[in-house]
Amino acid sequence: MFHSSSARRLAVFPAVAAFAALATLSTAVALAQPASAQPEAAPTSVPPVLTYRSALEGYRPFADEKAIPWKEANETVYRRGGWQAYAKEASGTGSAESESPKGAAAAPAAQPGHSMPMPAKKEKP
Repeated sequence: MFHSSSARRLAVFPAVAAFAALATLSTAVALAQPASAQPEAAPTSVPPVLTYRSALEGYRPFADEKAIPWKEANETVYRRGGWQAYAKEASGTGSAESESPKGAAAAPAAQPGHSMPMPAKKEKP
C-alpha cells in the first residue's frame, strides 16, 4: 500500500516550481525574438482593413436653455389652469385647453374600485 507523506510532497515542490518557471521563460523568449528570427508560417489571406470610428463622433455638448423669470412662469401655469391641467394632459384623459381654467369647480371623476368582498372576520376563542 502506498503512503504519501508531506515530506515527499515538499521534496517534489521545488522541481515542479522550477519546471513551471522554465516553461514561462521559454515562452517569453520566443515572444521577444524579432519576427525574422521566428520560423515563417504558411502565407495566409490578408485580413480586411479595419477602420476606426469614434463613439463620440456625433457628440454635441449640452447647451443650457435660456431661463425665464419665475413670475412669468407662474403666470403661464395659472393661465393654463394650474397643476391640474398639466396632470390631465399627462394622463391623457382630457384636453387642458378645452376646459375652463381655474375658477369653475369641476366634480372629480369617479375612480373605479375593486368589487372584491372583504373576508369574513374570525372570532377570537
